[in-house]
Amino acid sequence: MLSVPHLDREFDYLVSAEQSDDAQPGVRVRVRFHGRLVDGFVLERRNDTDHHGKLGWLDRVVSPEPVLIPETRRLVDAVAARYAGTRPDVLRLAVPARHARVERETTLRAGLPVVAPVDPSGWELYGRGGQFLAALAKSRAARAVWQALPGESWAERLAEAAAQTIGAGRSVLAIVPDQRDIDVLWKATTARIEEHSVVALSAGLGPAARYRRWLAALRGSARLVIGTRSAAFAPLSDLGLVMVWADGDDSLAEPRAPYPHAREVAMLRAHQGRCAALIGGYARTTEAHSLVCNGWAHDIVAARPVVRAHAPRVVALDDSGYAEERDPAARTARLPSIALRSARSALQSGAPVLVQVPRRGYVPSLACGRCRAIARCRQCTGPLALLEQGGPGPGGSTNSARADAAAMEGMAAEPGMVCRWCGRVEPSLRCARCGSETVRAVVIGARRTAEELGRAFPGTVVITSAGGAIVGEVADRPALVVATPGAEPRAPGGYGAALLLDTWALLGRQDLRAAEDALSRWMTAAALVRARAAGGVVTVVAESAIPTVQSLIRWDPVGHAEAELAARREVGLPPTVHIAAVDGGFEAVSALLDAAQLPDEADVLGPVDLPAGARRPAGIPAEAPVTRMLVRVHREQGLELAASLRRGVGVLSARQAHQPVRVHIDPLHIG
Repeated sequence: MLSVPHLDREFDYLVSAEQSDDAQPGVRVRVRFHGRLVDGFVLERRNDTDHHGKLGWLDRVVSPEPVLIPETRRLVDAVAARYAGTRPDVLRLAVPARHARVERETTLRAGLPVVAPVDPSGWELYGRGGQFLAALAKSRAARAVWQALPGESWAERLAEAAAQTIGAGRSVLAIVPDQRDIDVLWKATTARIEEHSVVALSAGLGPAARYRRWLAALRGSARLVIGTRSAAFAPLSDLGLVMVWADGDDSLAEPRAPYPHAREVAMLRAHQGRCAALIGGYARTTEAHSLVCNGWAHDIVAARPVVRAHAPRVVALDDSGYAEERDPAARTARLPSIALRSARSALQSGAPVLVQVPRRGYVPSLACGRCRAIARCRQCTGPLALLEQGGPGPGGSTNSARADAAAMEGMAAEPGMVCRWCGRVEPSLRCARCGSETVRAVVIGARRTAEELGRAFPGTVVITSAGGAIVGEVADRPALVVATPGAEPRAPGGYGAALLLDTWALLGRQDLRAAEDALSRWMTAAALVRARAAGGVVTVVAESAIPTVQSLIRWDPVGHAEAELAARREVGLPPTVHIAAVDGGFEAVSALLDAAQLPDEADVLGPVDLPAGARRPAGIPAEAPVTRMLVRVHREQGLELAASLRRGVGVLSARQAHQPVRVHIDPLHIG
């Protein structure tokens, strides 16, 4: 496999008689290319060639195991075409490194596993849920976007869908964001399906264990594969169902070129294999909702009376003025009295309380120390960051750990701030809303929050779940559980209350998906709370007039996704269009776009500086400026755009232009 873009094509080699039996399509081989040995795969055996020069000989067959099956090869080609990448880069994601000892182990192919009968009552709570389950039993290619009810045991429902499919003689692939989700789904599925037929693939496995489980799927002994994003390429035969849970999670986006998203890979696979597909979550992404609007998938959503019966009561800061009469500091306090009252009530009833705060140490922007209004540049309205004293000016580094720590505690607006967009230095800040001259970070963090709650609730157990110390489950007794998004422990009987703090840190981010991500994180936490009839209350410390907060109060993620999709359609943003972000030096980016021969109707936007927080392309020195240009095309021109950019990258590669350029189709974050 050659990583050079202009050499991303097939090459012909001669096979000796001694190697002929082992050199079958799909096996790993070593060949000599320009004097050096490189790894490769046999794609096809032919008796003739269209090459007019002299052919070289195959050096050796690394292993007779055909690891690149035709289904995987077609998927690799489709992903490379979709994301303007090279096939070697995608193959590194699809086929793990060989482990010779594991490969020599004998894997016995078992027959169809024993599957427990499936009770359809859980799915019948949803409109079309029972029909979807019945379609799986008949091996029909049903495709759906599932809106899970609050308090729903999502793993149980996915396990039922997997059992129904495997009972019909097909295999199943389930993709989840992280190891915690793998463990939950593994427990649910092995209760219905024989354990020897279920394998879990994750990054935490060692190379031997991972390759052993991957081979189990390849050789047919595994009928269900559960894994994180790389499991989307698992070599399952006779695939009947592909499931993706929480597709809006950032961890499902591959950080290596060509940056494919697991949801898109799964949907490509379902399309190629003509099998069923299911995207589920407590919230809904605009990408998943666009599949419903385009008719590719059906909606599986419960009726409103069912949603209201399962959802907790959600309250926010009232905009009528009544809250200020009882609590004048309700809008500025980090823990207003309405939140404290709901926490005390839940603790008195003997239930734990969940407190969600944004991730520790993440300082997306600064805010007024009195009214929490986001601090913005007076020139371009961009977000402000602390300027490190003695550090460089515009375009240089900002936000030292010491400065961030000072902002956590609240400090005067000195020694200054810098705009993350235009680089303008603001020597001082006077809030336009309240006139305050103090500034603070919008995130305090899990540990500081735990200390504050410990003082507010003396004698109450305070549990922190964040960073490297994530708690899986808490007991059903009075306790305050402070967790960051994605690290919320489960409570067997559900939480009595949940407090969603520092909401401005999520909503105030300068990113296309800020509202969508905020609602997803809030709903994931709120779904762990007991239903309204059982006294469950969720308090979101934000003004109720904000549309995203209103969607949480009504528990209407579908309506939020519909509004978000309509807004993006109006201004021409994904998923209603395809956008390619091209990052690199200005000369290299311009040369790539000139060589790409873009579609006639393509809009080229930019150049602009690389957005704050975005990773720099590999190979560019830290002091060198990075330019970003966006190329936008209509939805139906996505493959044409990707092909054009692949052509441009290949032209620069053939010219041996070594200036690094990164091409990212539909980046997850645009801001």
